Formats: sequence, C-alpha cells, structure tokens
Amino acid sequence: MTSRERLQRALLREPTDRVPVSTYELVGFNSKAFENREPSYRRLMDAVRAKSDCVAMVEPSSNETFLCSAYPVEMEVEERTEDRRRIVRRTLHTPLGELTSTVETIKGVVTSWTTEHWCKTPEDVDRALSVPYVPLRYDFSEVRRVRAEVGERGIVMTSLADGLLLAAELMEFRDFTVWATTEPEHFERTLRILHERNLGNVRRMLQDEVVDLYRICGPEYATPPYLPPSRFRELVTRPDSELVNTIHAAGSKARLHCHGRIGRVLEAIADTGADALDPCEPPPDGDVALEEVKRRVGHRMCLFGNLELRLLEMSEPAEVRAAVRRCMEQAKAGYGYVLMPTAAPIGIPLPRRTEENYLAFLDAAEEYGAY
Repeated sequence: MTSRERLQRALLREPTDRVPVSTYELVGFNSKAFENREPSYRRLMDAVRAKSDCVAMVEPSSNETFLCSAYPVEMEVEERTEDRRRIVRRTLHTPLGELTSTVETIKGVVTSWTTEHWCKTPEDVDRALSVPYVPLRYDFSEVRRVRAEVGERGIVMTSLADGLLLAAELMEFRDFTVWATTEPEHFERTLRILHERNLGNVRRMLQDEVVDLYRICGPEYATPPYLPPSRFRELVTRPDSELVNTIHAAGSKARLHCHGRIGRVLEAIADTGADALDPCEPPPDGDVALEEVKRRVGHRMCLFGNLELRLLEMSEPAEVRAAVRRCMEQAKAGYGYVLMPTAAPIGIPLPRRTEENYLAFLDAAEEYGAY
C-alpha cells in the first residue's frame, strides 16, 4: 500500500495495512521547505522520508492585499533590525482612516510574532472592513511543484482560514475575547462579512485547482475557556459547514484544525461534516483523552494527532515510545487514525534531543502501528 493510498483510506476510515504516520509541518517531499535545506535537520528528514506518510502542506499564492481582498489599498512599510530581530511595521490607509500593524521575526526561529495587531477597537474593525472586497486570483505553480515531488508518497493539503480566524486575528487575543463577549452583534456581523468574502475566494480557488485535503483553521478561538460552548455552533459549526460542503462539492476532503479544550464541543465539531480533526491534544493542553474522542466522534471523523510536541522536545526516547504505544492503544482500532505530533520544531539548529525523540517516535510507530 502506498502512502497516498494509506492516507486516503484512513480519511475514509477504511482498513489500512498500518496506522499512517504524519510529521505535520515537517514535510519530507518539498525541496524548498526550510527543514530540507537546513543541515541540522538532515538526519531526521531522511528518516521522515523513509518512515512516514507525507501530508505536504502548501498553499497557492494570490494577489491578496488586505483581508481577503485584492483591492489596491495604499500601504506603507517600514523595516528595521535590532540584534537578531527583524521588525516590520505597516500603515494601511483605509477609506475610514489609518490602521497599523507590527510583525517581528527572530533569526534562527522559523515563525513570526504579531506584536501590534491591525485593530485595537471595534471602530478599527469597521475601518478594516471599509476596504472594498475584490475577489482573489490564485497561482498554483508551487502547489503543482510539491504535488510532483510527493507523487505516491503522500497527499497534498492546503490550509484555509475560516471567518472566525480572520475576525479574531484582527485583534490582540485579549481584546478579541472582550470584543466577542461584550459586543456580540458587532462581532458576529464582522464574522459574517469575512465568512462571505472567504467563501467566495475558496470557491474561486476550487474552480481553478483542487488538492487532496483542506485544513480549516480557526475553530479553537471559540473553545472554552475563551468563549462559552453555547456560541460554538453559531460561530463555527454553521459557517464552517458551508466551507466543508463547498470542499466536498469540489471532490475533496476537509480537516478541522482545533487546538485546546474540545471536550464540550466535540459533537459540534463533527456536525460541520468535516472528514477529519486535528490535533486532538491530550490533557493538560486539551481536556479529553484520545480514547474518548475516538468513542464520541471517531465513527464520523478521521483523527489526527495526540502526540505532544513538548514530549518530543523535552522528554526521553523511552517516554516517547510509551506515548506512541498509548496513542495506538486508544485510537488504532477501527481504523481512521493518523499518528501525528501536535506541532513541529521551528528552531535552527535542531536540538539533538528533539532529533533522537523524533527517531524514537518513527520507530515506535512502525513497531506498534501494523494492523
């Protein structure tokens, strides 16, 4: 059975020869990904290519200027460097006034931090929404390159924001929760506008080209303790069901991405109609054991994850092997499970402990994963 076949059958919760193994953001078959160009990752990535099933994450590029729109909005950009930090400050001139945002990166860390969000108040949100919506156009050249590199060794997955993610990330997290709680009508109106923009763009994307799997990001912003479970169906289930139905109509599958405490919203997640759920974090980061997730929604969704990155970065190989075995014991039966870490390393160079633990994870998956 090829990795492509194995993953496709797992998404359908059909029999496979072994539990598929994904290394999440570490993509073995993307020659331009940092992990395949960084010497300290070489030994690990050789093992990833040999022993895992590639879920290659890649997005088409677009002509987006701001907030799902290709409208030619005026923006000023200032850059400066302080020690190992690169700081980029942007000033956006909307029809209703200026907005500013600041993003920082650190040399040797493959991520970025938004230290100043575009919006600080609901009035700022109105300024952001005053930028007219012009649908996006997409360029799939990178998607096609990665698809050719992956071949039968895996599948290709594109990540999509939902309306909740687009709304929530306009503000610093604390301000978002206050806005969503104290001004629910304004917040939900914003979400509806962004959902419609986003859905229109996704439909255009799918008309041009379709990949194997789409990961929908954003539902975690409506999980406890951030917002009460009573609002999850309105903010997530209903709009994300439209995204899922649109993806299904194009002949593909959808995976809902939701960190955190999902125990009180599991059925609402499954009711989106999504084919899969990740990363199914165990306590204390989550609030529900994998075996319970499997019992409650495993007959409706393929489950990805449950192996904490923290364990892979800080524990010993014996602990990693034991954790892999527990994952298999809790979710292997009945198919529809993909063993996967809940995140991936972002530091350069790769620490030796992390490397050894990843190698232990891959070996244990091979030992305990066969059906």
